[in-house]
Order: sequence, then C-alpha cells, then structure tokens
Amino acid sequence: MSLTTKLALLSGPDKVALLTGITRGIEKESLRVQPSGKLAITPHPKSLGSALTHPSITTDYSEALLEFITAPSSSIDEVLNELNEIHRYTYQHIDDELLWVSSMPCQLGDDSSIPIAEYGSSNIGTMKGVYRVGLGNRYGRLMQTIAGIHYNFSVPDDLWRELQKASDSTDSLKDFKTAGYFALIRNFRRYSWLLLYLLGSAPAVCKSFVRGREHQLVPVGDDSHSLHTPYATSLRMGDLGYQSDAQSSLVVCYNSIDQYIKTLHDALQQPYPAYDDIGLKDDAGNYKQLNTHLLQIENEFYSAIRPKRTAASGETPLHALEQGGVEYIEVRCVDLNPLVAAGIDEETICFLDTFLMFCLLQDSPETDNKEYARIPDNNSRTVYRGRDPKLSLLSSDGEVLLRDWGHELLSEVQPIAAILDEANQTQTYTAAFNVMLARMEDDSSTPAATLLREMTENNESYYSMAMRKASEQRDYFLARPPTDETLAKYQQLAEQSMQGQAEIEASDQVSFDEFLANY
Repeated sequence: MSLTTKLALLSGPDKVALLTGITRGIEKESLRVQPSGKLAITPHPKSLGSALTHPSITTDYSEALLEFITAPSSSIDEVLNELNEIHRYTYQHIDDELLWVSSMPCQLGDDSSIPIAEYGSSNIGTMKGVYRVGLGNRYGRLMQTIAGIHYNFSVPDDLWRELQKASDSTDSLKDFKTAGYFALIRNFRRYSWLLLYLLGSAPAVCKSFVRGREHQLVPVGDDSHSLHTPYATSLRMGDLGYQSDAQSSLVVCYNSIDQYIKTLHDALQQPYPAYDDIGLKDDAGNYKQLNTHLLQIENEFYSAIRPKRTAASGETPLHALEQGGVEYIEVRCVDLNPLVAAGIDEETICFLDTFLMFCLLQDSPETDNKEYARIPDNNSRTVYRGRDPKLSLLSSDGEVLLRDWGHELLSEVQPIAAILDEANQTQTYTAAFNVMLARMEDDSSTPAATLLREMTENNESYYSMAMRKASEQRDYFLARPPTDETLAKYQQLAEQSMQGQAEIEASDQVSFDEFLANY
C-alpha cells in the first residue's frame, strides 16, 4: 500500500480515535551542577525519593545525572505539564544547585570526580551499580555524563487493525504490530539525519570534555575554551558521544524481531578480549563489570532508536520482546534544547509525532549491507557538517545534497501533519511542520545555529552560555512553585519509593553472585 492509500484509510471523522490515540512519554536527563558549573558531588536528594523505585524521578549513569519520566499519555499537554511539574518540584529540593540545560556536560574533572549512581543494597540495586562501574571501566565516565531526551511513541491497536485489514495479513495482531514497528525503525534509521539537522542542539562543548582525546573540533572564534565545528548540529550523536569501538563491529539487524533478538543475544554471549583484560573482579572481590562479554546487558547497545516492551520484574528486555512483541519504540537521538524550558516543547513533540507516523506509514524495505554502511556515514556527516549548504549524503542512488533530500522528505511528511491536525482539530502540527521547513531552507533558525550565534553576539564561551540558560530556567521554575497538591503528590511518591526500596532489600533470598548467575 502506498503512503497516500494508508493516509486515506486513517482519515475521516469515524477514524479520529486512530490518530488522537497516539501515546507518547518523555524520559529527560539533566545533570545537577554546582553554581560554578562543575558537577554536583552531593548524593541524590532523599526528598526526591529512591532512584531505584520512584516512577518519575530517578538517576541515570551518575548520582548527579537526574532522569525525569512522564507517564504515557495521548495528550501532549499532559506530558509537558507533568514534565514541568517534576522540574518545579525538583527545584524546591536541590539547594544551591542547577539543572544543566545542555546535552554536552559542564566543566568536568577526571573520571574519578564523576560519582556513579547508587541504588541501595538489594541485588537488583547492586546490579545497576555494577553495570555502571562496568560502563566506566569500558568507555570512561566522561562519556556517560552526556544527557538527552528519550521519546517513547506508540499508536493504538485499532490503527494496527485498520492497516492489517487493508493489507489482508493473516498474522496475529501481535506479529503484525511488531513487524510494523520494525518497519518504522528501519525508516527512522534511514532518515534520522533529518532530526539531527532540524533538532540538533549540541553544536559546541567545553574543552574539558575532550581533554586527552583525539577530535576534529576547532575553537569558537578566539575562545579556546569552547570547541565546535562551524556547521555542527549534535555533537552528542557523533564519535564524541555514545560511541564504542567495540560495538562498531556489531551489526544489529532490524529486518525482523527474530534477527534483532539473535544478533543482540549473540553480542551478550560474545567474549571480548579487551574486557577480559579489565577482569571481572578486583583483588578485593568487588565487581568491575557484570561480565566480560561484548555487552554486559542489552541496554549497553547504543542505538538511536529501540523497540521496547515493558518487562516484568526480573525479566530481561529481550525476553519480554520475544514473548510479547513490540509495545512501543524509544527514540534516543533528541538533544536537550537549552532554548526552551524543560528542554523540549510542543513544537518539537508535534514534529516528532509527524515524523514517526511518516516512518510507520511509508514503505520500508529490508536493509541490506550497503545501507547498513550508509546510515552511520550519513549521521556522522550531519553531526559535524549538517548545516553546510554544500553537504551531500549517501542515498541508494548515490550522493545527494542534504538540503535537497530533506525537502523531498518533508514534502512527503506534510500530508501527515495535515491529517493529524484534522483529527485533533488544531493547527499545531502544520505550524510545527512549517517551522521545520523554514529550518531546512535556512539553517540559521536551527537550534544549533541559534546557540552558536548567541555565543558570538554575547561574546560568551560555551560554559557561559549554558550557565546563563541554566540560571534562566532555574529562575523560571522557582518563580512558578508547585501547588500544595503537587507537593503532596511528589512527597508521597518519594516516601512510597523509599519504602519500596526497603521492601526489595528485605526480600532478597540469594547472594548477589547467585542472583547475577540466574539473571
């Protein structure tokens, strides 16, 4: 079926629920920093609850790397309101600290100055801690201080049923959905360079981040403390970010769920000599990593998008996927945008929904070895030179200008914005699309270009610009304190999460060695 045919299936007053039922959720990371801009060395505040069990406020790699999680919702307003609510509550409980508003971190010392997140004494808490110790030993801790936004997305089962009926598929709904989400993922990987160009908000970094590392960055003007490339978009998504030499040889196949699970499962079993050299435990018997395989657990595989399913307690993500199929997808290439409060706004969400619906509905052939090679090449070019009007990318037909390909893709995305507006009785999707179209025609309005321009106009370093933005956002949220009802809600969640952690710790029946072997 063509994209036009599928759109026709989903349009009309009787099909409104198919598109208004799109569900999204946000996981947003932010470093806690001192007023100097250096990483906070204080523990995760007890008033925020247990990072192990709190449903909305946790930590990622570092004790200083907060992660805010919104509940899945079919309302964009609800998602943004909850994200803002969490920020307001958190700012009441981080004395003299700020939330860093950029994806690339603040002024950093050496690895030992970055505290690894702690999750208590339970087996599952210990496992989370050892996994992070392993990440630090394998890749260094600096890389783990990079923050981003993970965008979770799904469409209602009735939409899948409509597409399944029209395609005459005899698969179960579970299998049809799963195949459909993998088709979305393949298209997303083909075209994710478009998001790096349009939404990339990490064009520069402090010199401290690349200390002792090879890189291709140059000073921003006369400021040797701030580094960039002149046409950069999202340095977080390049070789300075979540990249791994070990994983560069790992080709994970997205042509079917069976192939995906097999390739990841093989990586979980594959010995890796460099990790053997690190060793499993130190001389005192403390774990240095969960194992010496290419991947400790599935989450160690760095990817811009993941198929996901909510796992039961003690169940691995791959087993949950294998048993239940794909429930939703997680987009992982969205930078924190320092230009907007909370790092993401309605405009970005509307365009993400539109783009993801395009990836879902557009024909999505299986990926071959040639395309597997083109995808990281195109992303790398866009990371470092995406805003260069002369930049070309690799397509199946050869080299093509990014601007030309971007315009071609946006022309196919536009009708989806229109149908989402029709279903939601709004103009916000088309308005967001028009903003992105303007960015494609003139890169000066992209977040990356705007941030670099502000640095130049204000004669600011990257650090000074980011500190100014962090201070502005702190003042914004402190000027809008949470209501008494919101305070009570999050205080209760904090207390419940602390109780939940205590119950988990009291319920452990086996040693950590045995727990890890069973896992």
